[in-house]
Amino acid sequence: MNNEYIDKVEVKLISKPENMLKTLYTACRTCYSNKSPVEIYNEIEDNKDKMLNLITKVIASGHYSTIEHIQISYAISGISRACSHQLVRHRHMSFSQKSQRYVEEKGQFKYIIPKTIEKNEQLLKKFNSFMETTSKFYREMVEFGIKPEDARSILPNATSTSMIASLNLRELIHLCHLRLCTRAQDEIREMTQQMVNCLIEVEPWLNPYLVPKCEKLGFCDEHKSCGRKPTLNKQE
Repeated sequence: MNNEYIDKVEVKLISKPENMLKTLYTACRTCYSNKSPVEIYNEIEDNKDKMLNLITKVIASGHYSTIEHIQISYAISGISRACSHQLVRHRHMSFSQKSQRYVEEKGQFKYIIPKTIEKNEQLLKKFNSFMETTSKFYREMVEFGIKPEDARSILPNATSTSMIASLNLRELIHLCHLRLCTRAQDEIREMTQQMVNCLIEVEPWLNPYLVPKCEKLGFCDEHKSCGRKPTLNKQE
């Protein structure tokens, strides 16, 4: 099997507020000021320390509605349909995904190989052979006049897909809490980490928030722990 058909995750940040801190500060300050939001936004100087001081206090107090005003969009490619099925379960996100109904696979479709299979030479060979056989049957059906929307029925979860995904900052933090956990599947962990990396490159102050939940809680609340943090004794 030619390696050109084996895809890898790629994430690019394509949209975010031009002045994220100023927007957040205005939202936070509005809750505690007699001034209008317009006045607050126009009067605030680009004093990063002052803005971060208030934002940090508000987030720490659990007033998460203020961070919902920050909308972020990513271009994501090279993830499997299995990974995208996990991602779309997040309630407060918007997606525009490559359609298997309207986009016909030309030749061998691209796919993702799980790391556990990639490490087993014998299984990897069978895995690649299965993908090639599946692709040939897909092409055979399309050539016989079967529409791609029906021929796609045999495409596996490993098939590569791409999408635009948008979410607010509150949901991104929630996504990181769940999907950066070591108990999450490798592929979605890698995708989420790339989402984090390209955002903190331009907004480094967000780094402490975009972490697995055990980093925020200080303990692990999963039924099975990886041992990274102590578990919570629910009887205490």
